[in-house]
Amino acid sequence: MTTTAPATATGPGTEDVQDAGHVDVLVVGAGVSGIGAAHHLQERFPDRSFVVLEAQDARGGTWWTNRFPGIRSDSDLFTYGYRFKPWRGPSIAAGQAILDYLDEVIAEDGLERRIRYHHRVTAAAWSSDEHRWTVEVTRSDTGERLRFTTDFLWMCQGYYDHEKPHQPHWPGVDRFRGPVVHPQQWPEDLDLAGKRVVVIGSGSTASTLVPALAKTAAHVTMVQRSPSYYFAPPTTHELAVALEPLDLPEEWTHEILRRQYLMQYHWLSTTARTAPDELHAFLIEGIRPLLPEGTDVEKHFTPRYRPWQQRIAIVPDGDFFAALREGRASVVTDTIEEFTETGIRTGSGEELEADVVVTATGFDLSAFGGIPFTVDGEAVDFAERITWRGMMISGVPNMAYLFGYFRHSWTLRVDLVSDVVARLLENMAVKEATTVVPTLRPEDAGMAVRPWSDPENFNPGYVLRSQHVLFKQGDREPWTHMHEHEEEQELLPKADLDDGSLVYR
Repeated sequence: MTTTAPATATGPGTEDVQDAGHVDVLVVGAGVSGIGAAHHLQERFPDRSFVVLEAQDARGGTWWTNRFPGIRSDSDLFTYGYRFKPWRGPSIAAGQAILDYLDEVIAEDGLERRIRYHHRVTAAAWSSDEHRWTVEVTRSDTGERLRFTTDFLWMCQGYYDHEKPHQPHWPGVDRFRGPVVHPQQWPEDLDLAGKRVVVIGSGSTASTLVPALAKTAAHVTMVQRSPSYYFAPPTTHELAVALEPLDLPEEWTHEILRRQYLMQYHWLSTTARTAPDELHAFLIEGIRPLLPEGTDVEKHFTPRYRPWQQRIAIVPDGDFFAALREGRASVVTDTIEEFTETGIRTGSGEELEADVVVTATGFDLSAFGGIPFTVDGEAVDFAERITWRGMMISGVPNMAYLFGYFRHSWTLRVDLVSDVVARLLENMAVKEATTVVPTLRPEDAGMAVRPWSDPENFNPGYVLRSQHVLFKQGDREPWTHMHEHEEEQELLPKADLDDGSLVYR
């Protein structure tokens, strides 16, 4: 275990940087990924030192930064919860319940002493001579500048830009007399009681907001450019209801439900590939009886893309459709021509009166939090690099990252990747290596390089508009990513760490 701290560097601009010490592993991000990574590190390597740096003032990542009304999971918690801690409660949970769950993990593992809040990473530099990373940090609460060093850097900050949401500019928006609010920047004092609200967007955020806002607003109108797919499962799975009288051990019930949900998601992702027309019909016919009588299903609820080319919006207990049936909400499918002083004018000329406009227009992605990386003084352009199994980057030593799934629960991949990273650290120890770097092999010369996300596979707006800042993938293992969980649960545990694609020194 390494605990000694190097001398603070000197030179122009470094006089006010405080030495924060050295750790074996430095984790960036205290959201679902970072907390999961910390658990696995502590469990597998109790004698190694590590800390978790978090830019926000509390844990939770996207569950902390997004506080809009009704925020909830859009996948079940039996698979979204970590495999090492059974989820207790309904399968679809509110954001606060997920934060409470993360708090339990932190408390049970004693991770609070490991986490440094208000610590925003501003630069990361690798030195081959020193075999370590130097990470520059600014504390948002005090303004102090700190410098950590570490043998291994684990990026768990997620891929959303938490500081700046995606906000299109519409003609006349400055004329509108009411507030224009993005869900990622929801004001705590916004009172919508009796107000006319227009929600721009479709999909998970919009379908979550609409029923929540409709509880107090005079009326909520969702304006969408094109429809999304929806799935309306019960909040509590029918199998959970059947199991309850049996009084099984909690662990048994959790495992049974976890496997049931995995089978459900596997069926959805497999059918999307092998029988997309069948899945399309299943999803459309599933919501048809939930819609108000006379709804133009073709216009408002029939997407222009194949199922699972974008995320399916989960609507627990069909609450979004209930708001439509009860007349508290409505859907308009059209483009936005301009904002007026009192609302929005659509491309077809319809006037939508509004007191408040909510822009559920999505998020932008960032590569590793937009942190500038250098390797031996050379800037790293991630858009020119290639992923190694969706967890390391070509030419970047001693750095792993955690991205979850799009079509399955994010956390399923947190556990799988953590296993591989643990094996990698053990392999380095066995080899007495101080450095490991993903490197293209001779047989990879001339390999076709593909975008981060193949639009034919997955093409929501937030992915397509961010492709230029994200790393690439190849056409063969181990230089690919974005596999489905059913593939990776077999692939990753068997990943060969000595196939020549990882160079140890």
